[in-house]
Amino acid sequence: GNTLSPSGNIPIGDTYPIVPINSVVKDPQQLGSIPIRLGSDPVFLRDVGTVQDSADAPAGYALVNGRRAVYILATKRAEASTLSVINNIKDALPKMKEALGSDGEGIDVRFEFDQSPYVTKAVGGVLTEGVLGAVLVGIMILLFLRDWRSALIVVLNTPISLFCSILALWLTGQSINLMTLGGLALAISILVDEATVSIENIHSHLQRGVPLAKAVRDGSIETIAPRLLAMLCILAVFVSSFFMQGAARALFVPLSLAVGFSMIASYFLSGTFVPVLSVWLLKETTTHNPKPTTYSKVKVGYEQLLANLFSARLVLIAVYFIFCFSTIAWIAPQLGRSVFPTVDAGQFRLRMRAPDGTHIEKSEALAKQTLKIISEVLGPENVELTLGYVGMIHSNFPVNAVYQWSRGPEEAILYIDLKKDIALSDETMKERVRNRLAQEMPEVRFSFEPSDIVNEVMSFGSPTPIEVVISGTDFAKNREFAGNLSNTLKEVAVLRDVQLGQSMDYPTVQVNVDREKAGIAGLMPLDVSRALVTATSSSRFVVPNYWADPKSGIAYQVQVELPRQVVRSPYDVDTS
Repeated sequence: GNTLSPSGNIPIGDTYPIVPINSVVKDPQQLGSIPIRLGSDPVFLRDVGTVQDSADAPAGYALVNGRRAVYILATKRAEASTLSVINNIKDALPKMKEALGSDGEGIDVRFEFDQSPYVTKAVGGVLTEGVLGAVLVGIMILLFLRDWRSALIVVLNTPISLFCSILALWLTGQSINLMTLGGLALAISILVDEATVSIENIHSHLQRGVPLAKAVRDGSIETIAPRLLAMLCILAVFVSSFFMQGAARALFVPLSLAVGFSMIASYFLSGTFVPVLSVWLLKETTTHNPKPTTYSKVKVGYEQLLANLFSARLVLIAVYFIFCFSTIAWIAPQLGRSVFPTVDAGQFRLRMRAPDGTHIEKSEALAKQTLKIISEVLGPENVELTLGYVGMIHSNFPVNAVYQWSRGPEEAILYIDLKKDIALSDETMKERVRNRLAQEMPEVRFSFEPSDIVNEVMSFGSPTPIEVVISGTDFAKNREFAGNLSNTLKEVAVLRDVQLGQSMDYPTVQVNVDREKAGIAGLMPLDVSRALVTATSSSRFVVPNYWADPKSGIAYQVQVELPRQVVRSPYDVDTS
């Protein structure tokens, strides 16, 4: 009754017109005239149903601060800039509001969950480290060399090295991300040593009365080999990242490249840029025998102390090793053994799993109860925002499940954003929430997952730190083994939220077709299957059909669906 049909042509005189047919309705209400029983006593679609602009049965609900909302998940492409995407979305919000027109009165369109602060903080961290490094090195040069020109040369070497590193990262196909920014921040503290060593050795030659140009040349040449060895020792630490595999390699190679490029740039600049500026800016020393200063007196005293201690070097070495090993033996057991350090992001994500097969209406009520308990535990004044999604992403929406994965209507993903001034650590808050939820809602399973971009990167995209995969040919034995393993793991004191990720007891209403009786009735099992899918879901899964709006050209799905309130029991399925 509503199908696309090809059209042919018919010769009429000197013309050759096409011959279309109205196989596709122009008005959706014409669908009601489609006969579902032919003959002298026909039955039309309008006799058994209604034609209306509607939607599928809901598969999930979005919750913002416990209230239903329309949730739009925005995910950037791999090559896109996070900051640009966020800024473009924020700029588009007024246009979205304007597009609603008069129908948008009372509708609030806003940007709720923003991951860009982590990127801006990382950029700010590099700038902060750069400023601190420049200031501290400048102060050190002023204290020991008492020359502001030398301090200026060393300070200028730092940003130029970073710019060279960024250029090299771009040439090698890298981008500015959390790992490369972390590498640049890490490199700042060590790349200043190259210029410092070079400028200090130049001053040593100047103190001996050597002319400026010769002092710069000799001082730079003498430090080439030592600076090279120091750089290679540092780079050797990061070589291991190139032998990693998988996600670990993708994470740490950019960090290593950022550090390596910065160090290499600093090394070459210390042998080129620093000598040139030294010739331009430094002044020759006119006094070869300067008056003793406080610093020179301390230096002489320190040299005498080292000379006296050198005679007892064997005893000092023994005491040193005893002290080091004793300290390690005392502190090491108290240190954590995580692969990555814990990051207090001021937010967390909680996955709620009700009993298998729970209806989304019940799951929504449980999700709201969970949010209420969290607010009571942490204090409503400490919760900035709650954002959640109950159920699954509908199959009509082209959203990749890798970004918002949910296994069924019994699940809910809840994001809790906390106030910035909260004093408790994330792990302490999670433990309190976990204990309270276990007391109040023992039938529901909960697990905490990485919520912010830093923890998501550090967990390689995995929702849990530890995953155990069990595979075998016998499902019953696999399930028994998985249950025993789960019970054993729950006895480990340091483990939390141990549970089976796969649904093992999902409720099922099995329908068996008597093929002989179906054949007598003129039906095939496929006919029964299609009717059952239509009764319990939608005809679009078995007979895709579309209607194109003549005005806009937008295609809408045409489907047969039974109202949810009609089918409430297996008997309703049988009689429908």
